[in-house]
Amino acid sequence: MTKSIIFLFFLFLTLSSCSKNTDDEQLTPPTTMYFPPNNSTTWQTQSAASLGWNQNALQPLKDFLVQKNTKSFMILVNGRIVMETYFTGHTSSTTWEWNSAGKTLVAATTGIAQQEEFLNINNPVSSYLGTSWTNMPLEKENLITVKNLLSMTSGIDDSKQLVVKSNLNYVADAGTRWAYGNVFQRLINITSAASNQNFETYFNAKLKDKIGMDGFWNFGVIFSIYHSTTRSMARFGLLALNNGKWNDEQILNESFFKECVSSSQNINPSYGYLWWLNGKTSFMIPSEQTVFQGSLVPNAPQDMYAAMGANDQRIYVIPSKKMVVIRMGNASNIANPNFAVSGFDDALWEKINAVID
Repeated sequence: MTKSIIFLFFLFLTLSSCSKNTDDEQLTPPTTMYFPPNNSTTWQTQSAASLGWNQNALQPLKDFLVQKNTKSFMILVNGRIVMETYFTGHTSSTTWEWNSAGKTLVAATTGIAQQEEFLNINNPVSSYLGTSWTNMPLEKENLITVKNLLSMTSGIDDSKQLVVKSNLNYVADAGTRWAYGNVFQRLINITSAASNQNFETYFNAKLKDKIGMDGFWNFGVIFSIYHSTTRSMARFGLLALNNGKWNDEQILNESFFKECVSSSQNINPSYGYLWWLNGKTSFMIPSEQTVFQGSLVPNAPQDMYAAMGANDQRIYVIPSKKMVVIRMGNASNIANPNFAVSGFDDALWEKINAVID
């Protein structure tokens, strides 16, 4: 009888301990990185309350997003969805254009081609496209490397958006002038020529399918635009948060990715390889040669790097907070010449900070 009582006593303690541990696990926010499975709608979530966020500020954030023509908005922390909201009939299955945010996809694909030894970004562009791919004197054209296209320092005239030979005229020696332009699209041709594959076929096999993205490229003469769902944009943001790694596979070489999100030159320190960088001492913006002092987005975390596209398509990656923020939609119509594409970024981060700080 005594042994039975002792056994039941220890059984009670064991069950109580297990129950306590389960409760503690539920109260403790997950801190391990999570990657959603490919070919599945499954995606782990985490509550704003478990992160200690100000839930009273969530509705003002949503109201702001509606007012500024947003179609979808997501926040991931450690890969888990904390906030996912759709507006004006947009759904989780609706595709939308990335615009210039898709430049970062081109940078990643170029980096993969380099790690597979199809190309070297320090080589002249003419090594892959042949000579006379521009309308420049040959000695000036030969100065342009693949890296110059990645960093927007080709020295090619940026006043004309149509990327045809007659528009690719000399303005400055490669590496001496930063100017935001569409000539980066020649990276698509370079990767295709170097790998001897159609760019989209190569992109799909080496990047898109590896991380479970959906979407497609719309290739045009003026601009090549990627379209996908919001969750696919978030998948790429999660890859970026993890320095090119997805689960246990290093999709994009970590050292190359870190180059992508570091100052690629001294002229505009707020620009990497087709990524925008926050927290630098100065920045430049498209269509201007003015140098502005201070951070690109003052209200955003200083370590943020971002994919930015026209009409305020955004991927914000914040390593210090293990956070990815996605915004898709129509133009917010917040104009400010002191920001990369618009003043929307600073206004949005004011609302986000009210939630997360």
